[in-house]
Amino acid sequence: MKIIDTESTRRALPFDRLIPALREMFIAGCEVPLRHTHSLQAEADDPPRTVLVMPAWQHDRYLGIKTVTIFPDNARRGLPGLFSTYVLYDASTGEPLAQIDGNEITSRRTAAASALAASYLAPADARSLLVVGCGRVGSLIPEAYRAARPIERVLVWDRDESAAKALAARLCAQNIEAAVAPDLAQAVNDVDIVSCATLATQPVVQGAWLRPRSHLDLIGSFTPQMREADDACFAGARLFVDTQEALQKSGELLGPLSRGVFAADDVAGELADLAAGRIQGRTDSEGRTVFKAVGTALEDLAAAVVVYEACDSSVSFEPPPRNAISNG
Repeated sequence: MKIIDTESTRRALPFDRLIPALREMFIAGCEVPLRHTHSLQAEADDPPRTVLVMPAWQHDRYLGIKTVTIFPDNARRGLPGLFSTYVLYDASTGEPLAQIDGNEITSRRTAAASALAASYLAPADARSLLVVGCGRVGSLIPEAYRAARPIERVLVWDRDESAAKALAARLCAQNIEAAVAPDLAQAVNDVDIVSCATLATQPVVQGAWLRPRSHLDLIGSFTPQMREADDACFAGARLFVDTQEALQKSGELLGPLSRGVFAADDVAGELADLAAGRIQGRTDSEGRTVFKAVGTALEDLAAAVVVYEACDSSVSFEPPPRNAISNG
């Protein structure tokens, strides 16, 4: 079994390779049971701590299992709030093929999935992006989005201003026009795309701040207790999800659903529908769009296969065509 470290995983997953791989996996499909979610809280007043187990497989090809630990209180210890490990198997024999850095798989496929959705839902001429939350995933959003839309200007915001300053500096060092947003409400109103990647349990973005033709990308709320956007963010917007599981798992959707802000039938479609062309993405006359993701083991499997085949000299790998990411 190969052990593929962080740097090797990162090198194998440039976004111009990963985004098309996700698209192809969403079109082809795979078996994805509901994730196992277990709380590790011993007492009701303990900090929230969660473990996830996420399997996925394609028959006679690959099987993958990711384990994730989510400890939001790690910020006080100077540690990331999420750790994960990925093991890839041969689905026809059960033989373990590789252990891959699950943190890198998770963060890069998450950013790539949002960029894939934006390639269908964000305005084709979108040139400005606000990143809310400058952690592991948020820091990758500008690079991922620049593979899908002609982003020229990036604003960043985080409740920890030092994190926002550090990300803005890194982006500027990459010759990307970037700055810290001093006022979140003004920044939301000043951009074409807003991408939220936080562990917030209360809304940080308000619908009243959003531009009429903007695209809102909501990444962080993957449990019923988490939420990044208020109810007004969904009013009058065309809503898409990565999978139907989002309607069962995310406080972002469960709350508005319970209050009648929208119904489950109002969801315009899933990412697989967009990828396969079963549902049209943004039109020229489109108003606001919202994409809500909770993550799916399908994305992990797609990323893990890319890593394994890129790192295994016995497996041939052909890079995607240069125009594979553009959707107009």
